[in-house]
Amino acid sequence: MQRRLALIAAATAACSTLGLFAATAAHASDWPAAKPITWVVPFAAGGSTDVVARVVGQELATSLKQAVVVDNRPGAGGAIGVQSVARSPADGYTLIGGTISTHAINASLYKKLPYDPVKDFEPITLIAYVPNVLMVNADLGVNTVQELVAWLRKNPEKASYASSGAGTSTHLTGAQMADLIKVPMQHIAYKGSPQALQDVAAGNVPFLFDQLTAGLPLVKAGKLKFLAVTTKTRSPLAPDVPTTAEAGFPGLDLVSWQAVYAPKGTPKAVVTRLNADIVKALKTPELKSKLETQFGMQVVGSTPAELASITAADTVRLGELVRKSGASAE
Repeated sequence: MQRRLALIAAATAACSTLGLFAATAAHASDWPAAKPITWVVPFAAGGSTDVVARVVGQELATSLKQAVVVDNRPGAGGAIGVQSVARSPADGYTLIGGTISTHAINASLYKKLPYDPVKDFEPITLIAYVPNVLMVNADLGVNTVQELVAWLRKNPEKASYASSGAGTSTHLTGAQMADLIKVPMQHIAYKGSPQALQDVAAGNVPFLFDQLTAGLPLVKAGKLKFLAVTTKTRSPLAPDVPTTAEAGFPGLDLVSWQAVYAPKGTPKAVVTRLNADIVKALKTPELKSKLETQFGMQVVGSTPAELASITAADTVRLGELVRKSGASAE
């Protein structure tokens, strides 16, 4: 009798599992017919993550024949928006625009992060790299990275750098440089990129790292100078500006990135379709040109596995930088 009951229980469990698989497969085959897709941006409108969501989302809507709605949910360094997606149904109708901050840096920056960047999400694709650029005050009297390093060593009491906030990629790139050249430097954190850029332009802080497009107007106005980009190749927006490797500092290579994820458990068929459609959109000349020439990004388009590998590697690498810098957030 006990053996018969065990066999019945096993058969019931198997049927339930098969039923669940069948329901999931049926749901995935119907996707995305049920409703619009929400692409959550965990930052305010107007930034790089918002631009990516709107530009790529428009192409995705066309290929899927379903509306893609961009939903800005800023706050807590992106944690509020990311947490909301982690708790959303894994049905393919909610995506998150993830960045090097939300899915790599925050894991070490926050003592109690309300989501797990790896366990709570399905990677879809790395969309683009966003170069950080070393910028100096135009009147500082330096024209190369080597000259800036010499100036910092000669003026240790003035050795400082600005950033758009503690724990941001712009902060950690400065921390990476300080560690690389072995010069103690004071980090001066601002509440955003505009304030940091203006203070460097005014000569209150000698230099900073920031996105190329953010500093371009002040460079054209003669208030800042670009010294090097942190990417492996030069930017088409500033082709005369060398890479940090070309400038003699190959170890100075922290590059921000933009990606997209779905909640953990999203059907594999949905993840595969999203990846294929987004990567295809990124290869279209118009979209690629818009992101590269208007916003200074380096378009990528990766497999989910490649994004998972990048997320894991940067979490470890940047976690060490966060610890060395002493940055933290509640």
